[in-house]
Amino acid sequence: METKIEGKNHKKQNINKAVNIAVAKGDGIGPDIMDATLKILKAAGANIKPQFIQLGKQLYLSGNTSGINKAAWEAINNTKVILKAPITTPQGKGYKSLNVTLRKSLGLFANVRPVSALHPYVKTNFPNMDVVIIRENEEDLYAGIEHQQTHDVVQCLKLITRPGCEKIVRYAFEYAKVYNRKKVTCMIKDNIMKLTDGLFHQVFKEIALEYPEITSESQIIDIGAARLAANPEQYDVIVTSNLYGDIISDIAAEIGGSVGMAGSANIGSNVAMFEAIHGSAPDIAGKNIANPSGLINAAVMMLSHIGQNKVANKIKNAWLKTLEDGYHTADIFSHKFSVKKVSTDEFATEVIARLELLPKRLKSSDLNNNSSQIILPEYIRKKESKVLLGVDVFIDWKGNNPEEIGNILDDINAFKLKLKMITNRGVKVYPKGLKETYCTDHWRCRFVAIDADIKNSNSPKYEQVEYEQVIALLSKLHNAGIDVIKTENLYEFGGNRAFSLGQGE
Repeated sequence: METKIEGKNHKKQNINKAVNIAVAKGDGIGPDIMDATLKILKAAGANIKPQFIQLGKQLYLSGNTSGINKAAWEAINNTKVILKAPITTPQGKGYKSLNVTLRKSLGLFANVRPVSALHPYVKTNFPNMDVVIIRENEEDLYAGIEHQQTHDVVQCLKLITRPGCEKIVRYAFEYAKVYNRKKVTCMIKDNIMKLTDGLFHQVFKEIALEYPEITSESQIIDIGAARLAANPEQYDVIVTSNLYGDIISDIAAEIGGSVGMAGSANIGSNVAMFEAIHGSAPDIAGKNIANPSGLINAAVMMLSHIGQNKVANKIKNAWLKTLEDGYHTADIFSHKFSVKKVSTDEFATEVIARLELLPKRLKSSDLNNNSSQIILPEYIRKKESKVLLGVDVFIDWKGNNPEEIGNILDDINAFKLKLKMITNRGVKVYPKGLKETYCTDHWRCRFVAIDADIKNSNSPKYEQVEYEQVIALLSKLHNAGIDVIKTENLYEFGGNRAFSLGQGE
């Protein structure tokens, strides 16, 4: 099931021609489980042509800090589909996460992780669990924009965009429609992060109106994660931002029985990557004992993506039948339900032996009716007014008395700008702060127009300012010996205040 963006030209695939796939065997147990998976794909008749690429540890250690070389990029650009085993990122500074690099560079905006219980063959307290977590994959805190600003304070920027929200939320509803899912749950924290998570939530509510046949609901991420862990059967499709999705997808996989059993898809408008969600497990590398199930499930998702649903069904059902018949690797072996403890290779052989069989107790796979494309509209930026209302000036100041720095800044005679408040770690400390509030050396100082009505803290009225006033203010602060470390302009978009108030403001 491919994903396309409206308005872009895409070549039609020849269904009789073998599909080129970029294959990375990875590190640790990666080669073991990839060889087993490819053996199953070949036996099942998957019409693919692997093109092997090198990623990961050896490239890192050779001095390539990104973990990927030019030849791999060229193969990915030619194939548009990647099947990847886990890779190892060496410990220490200077090595960038290859997964993040691939997801962001290739525009793989949606991470899709289905988790279904395999009760009783894989132990779980939730035998009816069947949930899909769809995680935004490119932005949020994973933008990786961090700075140390003072001796005490480091900063990480959380970036949420409207086009990013629209793509992932619409993808979640389209996925639910194609796979006959009945409910989509949005998880956010907009009671605290009212602008960033607030935007994600607002977009969710807007798009949900277009899918009246699908139940929609929203939950705060902390209680949502708790409910997912306690009652996962209540969920169907969950859509959320990058960090929250990273956390709850592992929670879901673990309570479903094992992180080692789940596969995932990383979907973009032109490229898709499929991988197991577990790590490279170097402690058991080369021992032929690793469970290849996560990569097998990722390969099944890949086959569905390229339109080979019959083969995907054949492999998935054979895999389920193998579990039912009790041929288990060491990580899921139990004396109650296992017939034989098998190696990685032996597990693949048992799956191949069952390629024409269906499971009897576990729900069989039926992807034949799910071959339609997900079509996402191109993003259209709406025109709206943008008005500058002031500036937050962040300063490095080693004192600990807010009244002292407040009085200094009150005396700054800047052109038509005046100090409104000072916060420390988001809490208002001047004017009329509480002495109990702990202060670091990082102070946010809000300046607004002299004629603005700022006495009514519940609904302050801000006046428009010009950027030249901000420049004049910064010059005054510099001449006064104030250590300015950053500024954030305060805007109004479309008549709405587009910045947060200080806690206690």
